[in-house]
Amino acid sequence: MATSTGKERVGDVPSGLWRHRDFRNLWLGQTSSMFAAHMVAVIFPLLASVSLNASLFEMGLLSAAGYVPYIGVSLFAGVWLDRKPKRAIIVLCDIARALLLLAIPIAWWLDLLSVPTLLVVALLVGCFSVVADVGSASILPALVERDDLIEGNSKLELSASSASIAGSALGGGIFQLLAGPVSMLINTVLFALSAFFTALIRGERKGAEGGDGTQGAQGAEGSEEGAEAGQSIWRDMADGVAFVTGHVTVRTLVLTTLIINFFMAIAEPVALVFVTRTLDIPPYTVGLILAASGAGALVGAVIAAPMSRLLPLGRLLVLTATLTGVASLLTPLATLVPAPAAVALMVAMYVLDAAMIVVYNINVRSYRSAITPDEMQGRMNATNRMAGMGVMPIGAVLGGLLGTAVGTLPALVLASLGTLIAPLVLACSHVRTVERVPVPQPEAEPTA
Repeated sequence: MATSTGKERVGDVPSGLWRHRDFRNLWLGQTSSMFAAHMVAVIFPLLASVSLNASLFEMGLLSAAGYVPYIGVSLFAGVWLDRKPKRAIIVLCDIARALLLLAIPIAWWLDLLSVPTLLVVALLVGCFSVVADVGSASILPALVERDDLIEGNSKLELSASSASIAGSALGGGIFQLLAGPVSMLINTVLFALSAFFTALIRGERKGAEGGDGTQGAQGAEGSEEGAEAGQSIWRDMADGVAFVTGHVTVRTLVLTTLIINFFMAIAEPVALVFVTRTLDIPPYTVGLILAASGAGALVGAVIAAPMSRLLPLGRLLVLTATLTGVASLLTPLATLVPAPAAVALMVAMYVLDAAMIVVYNINVRSYRSAITPDEMQGRMNATNRMAGMGVMPIGAVLGGLLGTAVGTLPALVLASLGTLIAPLVLACSHVRTVERVPVPQPEAEPTA
């Protein structure tokens, strides 16, 4: 009898997630939406700057619009996703984003497009993107088995890396080839495709297994009963936060991700000034250096599964988090070598940093999903997204202030050393002893 997850087998050997019907549809949908999201991230600021002549303050507001939804919407999204079928919500978000982006060329044709209009559309698209982002991370454990999570996350991360490189490049090229607002029609089509493929998913489990391998049906029933009885959404959000803060492993993983994101956000604005002014690297070379990050992400997506088989999970997380901090120290070291070698060091830094971050993220995401009950997946991922993304604007502002106060070189060194706090936290916790992503054990059959 075919399984509900749509995974095909040859004899007793799994045929891989590429032949897993539901995962394949999820992958096709997510790949379409990732390409659209990266293209939109390039076209929105170009549209504001080139077509609408936005001021620097308005450009700052447009940039902030990408972070605000993570802070204000994430927890609500988690509750909604845990109460309702995730597939339907992701489809709804894709359709909403397609229609919102379609409004831009329509407003342009009607001569109604302005910076405030663009800001409203960007904020609304960001809200639906947060819900879809949390939903896509939460639905994977409901489609595939726990021992397939690393493979599934690796394939999705490979698409994300490809979309980061190709989507960004296509966004700029399409904007230049077409009239700026008209370029949004391509993204409308991509989000519609994402909705179509996601709608084809049929095997979403509801409260299948708990994080410790026990059946989670009772928890799911409790959640549904609470929702039907009018249980406060605030209570559900509090339950999600309490789960993350009360589960020692999930709490540790969220904390280390927060630390890495915070110090990387500090380094980001300082690094660009350091490269262009201190190292005096020309803009076209800076573009090549930044492209190395996308190449490194691709490498990370490819090597994540093999590395997880070679090394115990806990040691792998400590190693990748450590190498991320060490790689970032290559940037200040570039001041000690001639210009060609400085460029080579910067390329090596971006490749190594991106590769290790992707390997770390894939394994952490798989581990978190495996130990979280299905009925709590949405709220767990939402809390993680809010914490991890919420510190980004704070870190970016602090990075600018720190670079102004102490100089770009000391600021980069301090940010790199701060990143190394994350592997220290992991090494001092029980996570370092974990061998692999846990797989639920089947229940013993009752005796006669």
